[in-house]
Amino acid sequence: MSQTPWWRGAVIYQIYPRSFLDANGDGVGDLPGIIDRLDYVAALGVDAIWISPFFTSPMADFGYDIADHRDVDPLFGSLADFDRLLARAHALGLKVMIDQVFSHTSIDHAWFRESRQDRTNPKADWYVWADPREDGTPPNNWMSIFGGVAWQWEPRREQYFLHNFLADQPDLDFHNPAVQEATLDYVRFWLDRGVDGFRLDSINFCFHDAQLRDNPAKPLDQRVGRGFSADNPYAYQYHYYNNTQPENIGFIERLRGLLDEYPGTVSLGEISAEDSLATTAEYTAPGRLHMGYSFELLVKDFSAGYIRDTVSRLEATMTDGWPCWAISNHDVERAVTRWGGHPAQPRLARLLVALLCSLRGSICLYQGEELGLGEAEVPFEALQDPYGITFWPNFKGRDGCRTPMPWTDAPLAGFTTGQPWLPIPAEHAAAAVAVQEHDPHSVLNAFRRFMGWRRTMPTLLVGDIAFLATAEPVLMFQRRHAGETLLLAFNLSAEEVRVVLPEGSWQALHVPGPDVGHAEGAELVLSAQSMYCARQG
Repeated sequence: MSQTPWWRGAVIYQIYPRSFLDANGDGVGDLPGIIDRLDYVAALGVDAIWISPFFTSPMADFGYDIADHRDVDPLFGSLADFDRLLARAHALGLKVMIDQVFSHTSIDHAWFRESRQDRTNPKADWYVWADPREDGTPPNNWMSIFGGVAWQWEPRREQYFLHNFLADQPDLDFHNPAVQEATLDYVRFWLDRGVDGFRLDSINFCFHDAQLRDNPAKPLDQRVGRGFSADNPYAYQYHYYNNTQPENIGFIERLRGLLDEYPGTVSLGEISAEDSLATTAEYTAPGRLHMGYSFELLVKDFSAGYIRDTVSRLEATMTDGWPCWAISNHDVERAVTRWGGHPAQPRLARLLVALLCSLRGSICLYQGEELGLGEAEVPFEALQDPYGITFWPNFKGRDGCRTPMPWTDAPLAGFTTGQPWLPIPAEHAAAAVAVQEHDPHSVLNAFRRFMGWRRTMPTLLVGDIAFLATAEPVLMFQRRHAGETLLLAFNLSAEEVRVVLPEGSWQALHVPGPDVGHAEGAELVLSAQSMYCARQG
């Protein structure tokens, strides 16, 4: 009997290195800081860590603008530090996944410095270059996610280069086979070093339409969604041509072939397309990515209907692939604030972890979710995120979810001995690890108890899922595996609700961690933001 791959049903803990722990007092987290806290991470009961970019970078987009794919930025440490981190994580039983950013580089990357010099150098066609229109304007109407047109003029070539993100992040031309080879080559570098997998940033952005066709306009009533507010001109278009091109499938299959040479390694693609669920299903078909995740649960809508419909739509299209779900990360408002408002609510935090980790698939949990941290209020004068600075005050950027991890309630929250790169709110220090550690009712200890229980439940790890029709605010579904059927119900509201149990004989299970409801005859009673789990039979 074949063994289930380690990543199916795994809980992957995302570490944002700038904000995890600063070991040298410069105010920015680093790899030695991560090493210092790996015992803490392992004790959470998670299976793997995903480390956001730590590569050489000018930090225009805080590491997602890579200048050297094979080295560690001195801000974070050294390759020797990474090797120590990898060894320590493996000794603790943790898998290590790292970010890879294929679609673009930094303007400081050696490839781009050469490419921009003229139209005849060896790297001249490694990036997306295009001639201007007759009137000097950009070659088409594509827009950048971070605001404004997606083209930047380069006088040395008298051409524009494409940047789907910041102008400091020029897009590579994956239509060029040499670019694909160079990309796979640096992936192999990290595989040879011993990493267990990759989180692939914006994986559907590698290829662009070779004809550079204009994107069609999007009607006003469809401009909100997918994480873009209506005041961002990126939301004014259907992005049919600047990403998610059919040629990307062939490259993904080549990538999977490389990973298959290293048994046990895994790929997790971040996908943001016009139909992200359909693209996720397409990209995780056999011989492609192992897992995919999109932004569908990173939105404001916290209704049972929305969650049920979203997961059901992916289940209907993803017949062979494996999903991964997340409700928070380094790019969006923290879930307890997004769905519960200020101040952060411990009861809701406990429920959200239980709900997320009960869905079919693997799970990405962002640092601080185990503490129930809410979104930090960062004043304009302290903002670091160029995205937020551009769209202030309608959109405050991503700094509110990136503030440093609070380890103690002392000044600077035990994160640094210097000036932290972002301010640490007092309410976060009050929810610090040291504060919660010895409180049996804390979000942290509820998290640990739930993770420990989940590990004993194969049906939750790999079982099928089927949703039941329930009125708001109750989300109810069944998980089935190896002859076992579990019923799970979640009250998403702050009020007690009652709902009729489905037919059958249900034996309530003790679920440690979240608040738990109970059955009264044929009726289920769910207190505010609580759940219920029962086994059939």
